[in-house]
Amino acid sequence: MLKETLLEDLKQAMKEKDEIRKNTIQMVRAAILQVEKDKSITIEDDKIIEIIAKESKKRKDSLQDYEKSGRKDLIVQIKQEIEILAKYLPKQLSKEEITQIVEEVITKTNATSIKDMGIVMKNCKEKIGASADGKTINEIVKELLS
Repeated sequence: MLKETLLEDLKQAMKEKDEIRKNTIQMVRAAILQVEKDKSITIEDDKIIEIIAKESKKRKDSLQDYEKSGRKDLIVQIKQEIEILAKYLPKQLSKEEITQIVEEVITKTNATSIKDMGIVMKNCKEKIGASADGKTINEIVKELLS
């Protein structure tokens, strides 16, 4: 289970005194714990992957801001955190693979215009999951429905 993997990796990072890896894993574990406490449930691997994907997206978004402000120290740290989080996520799909899935969904849902974007996006997110970020899927759907 992913929770155990995270715990083992945390212990390893602490032994190796790898602060960035330790802090990143602790942040993910805290996010998982928060969801479990808020909803009084024990979450499974698929939900944990969603949480990790969300944390990764936050970092990718903040990376652009740090690059604009020229914060080299934070840029390096954020890139390392993104790399660490990527190890726990499923293989990310290429743009071509995403396009193929979006085309299948468009055909299946008989979508013809940008008005059908909501239903296409919903079906694509269900099919793709954390293997691609929503922004990329959104861009491809817009491109194909326009």
